[in-house]
Amino acid sequence: MWVDAERAPALEDAVASFKKDKGVEVKLVIKDFQAARDDFITQVSAGKGPDLIVGPHDWVGKFVQNGVVAPLELGDKAAQFEDAAVQAMTYEGKTYGLPYAIENVALVRNTALLPEPSKTMDEVVAAGKKVVDAGKAKFPFLVGLDPKQGDPYHLYGIQTSYGVPVFERNAEGDYDPAKLGLGNPGGVEFAKDLAAWSKAGALNPNITADIAKDSFNKGESPYFLTGPWNIPDMEKAGIKVAIDPIPTGGSEAATPFIGVNGFFISAKAKNALAASEFTLNYLSTEAAQDALFAQGGRPPALKASFEKAAADPVVAAFGEIGKSGAPMPAIPQMDAVWADWGATELDIIKGKADPAQAWPKMVTSVQAKVAG
Repeated sequence: MWVDAERAPALEDAVASFKKDKGVEVKLVIKDFQAARDDFITQVSAGKGPDLIVGPHDWVGKFVQNGVVAPLELGDKAAQFEDAAVQAMTYEGKTYGLPYAIENVALVRNTALLPEPSKTMDEVVAAGKKVVDAGKAKFPFLVGLDPKQGDPYHLYGIQTSYGVPVFERNAEGDYDPAKLGLGNPGGVEFAKDLAAWSKAGALNPNITADIAKDSFNKGESPYFLTGPWNIPDMEKAGIKVAIDPIPTGGSEAATPFIGVNGFFISAKAKNALAASEFTLNYLSTEAAQDALFAQGGRPPALKASFEKAAADPVVAAFGEIGKSGAPMPAIPQMDAVWADWGATELDIIKGKADPAQAWPKMVTSVQAKVAG
């Protein structure tokens, strides 16, 4: 089973139980998360690779397209999981993964610096600037920006408040690659506001994800747009936080991406029966899902585990905000979107591109790549 270093320790008890009960050893192989998807596709296509892999739901489309994952019959167990989690693991009517965690971003607020929430992005920026002007903070707002690709993932919830999803949906509720929502009229308005927030000091192209996290944990900003994975380190740093909904920029509701993590069985697994047994009857248990939550801080997909985790108001708040989100598109065409989308946002934030020209140019480029 391929797994990243963070999740491996949380799976050790399930592995031990499986060996004790079934006499089958599960070998956990640590893989680099960034390379795992493509390595899995390459190896399974050649008849090699692992029996199982851990990963996010947005890998599903590419996996199915390449014929490297087997459908998973959840049966009665499907009802034990959050509906959004099962939906995210479903592609063209078939379920391909066992979900274990649902995650989404929210606006994390340092309550010592700002005791009250704000609703709009303009209000957030103004409130943050007041804290900075008062000498209590260094940055009015933090979000990590990759030096080459920016961060359209974290900024997506704000973008959708302008009526600009990445893809529109068809009548069945599936994402339609022929309907690129990035080209909707609100896109240029969003791009112009990105430039304005950058000029106000709220979006800084020199602040990476690691710098943003470190700065917030030092109490240098009242706001950090991030996910539950960073909460444990905030708590260790002694930062008291509140979890606020994604601020809006446009007139519509903010709809952040939902990410669902889970387990996939190789279409060419050499131990397919054992892999299915381990996945369906050991990784689906409260004990396994509780352990994964304790290790990574991501709200569990199993309802029973989530109910326990939600006793923590931070977990409950992320979960509530996630209910207004939408699964990140798992269609293969999503791969053609990220590069132009992120680079364009970054150039706008840097002041290197005119929003009114750069955004439509980006849309044209993405449309051509998606069509190709």
